[in-house]
Amino acid sequence: MPTAPTDRPVIAAFDVDGTLTVRDCVVPFLRRVATTPGLGWGLARRATRVLPALVRRDRDTLKALAAAAAFTGRPLAEVSEHGRRFAEYVSGSWMRSDTLAVLRDHQARGHGVVLVSASFAVYLRPLAEHLGVDGVLATELVVDPTQRCTGALAGGNCRGEEKRRRVHRWLAEHHAGRDRVELWAYGDSPGDHALLTDADHGIWLGSDRQRPSGLAPA
Repeated sequence: MPTAPTDRPVIAAFDVDGTLTVRDCVVPFLRRVATTPGLGWGLARRATRVLPALVRRDRDTLKALAAAAAFTGRPLAEVSEHGRRFAEYVSGSWMRSDTLAVLRDHQARGHGVVLVSASFAVYLRPLAEHLGVDGVLATELVVDPTQRCTGALAGGNCRGEEKRRRVHRWLAEHHAGRDRVELWAYGDSPGDHALLTDADHGIWLGSDRQRPSGLAPA
């Protein structure tokens, strides 16, 4: 819970999966966009890359392959409508009450709030609108000139160091840079480490077994 006074603007960055929500949202959304048989077939055609990625636990490669199978050739309008409906479901059923209370406390204090997530921006934007937060930094889809999804991820998966980079770019655009604000960050997985260790207050919501030194538990 934020308590420390500061003369700098306060920005709170929240991960989504497992931090703001009670479960991972990425796979359910992929299944919603592409039926399970269709997604399975798309991944099967890429099996020579899927199996090594599974062995390595390479989440970036697996997500890129799943995104290609789910989104390639689909109209952006169709995917966006799936995203809007999915966000409504998430906001009504999957929000963590404890973390949501922290987010609301930040807002009540006049702090800026952004969602920084490896989840897909296409459903996080309507969720952010529902929550009334200031920005979304997430995994973006590449769209071709006909407004169809190409299956590629713009800038790659927004996890790990990429979260920290995108927050710095957002702060440079909106607040003249990282050193001009007091940054609180909330996360629960190894993909949040870079952002949390960069924050003035990195709050760890995951298991102690995974928590890196220097991060405060919730």
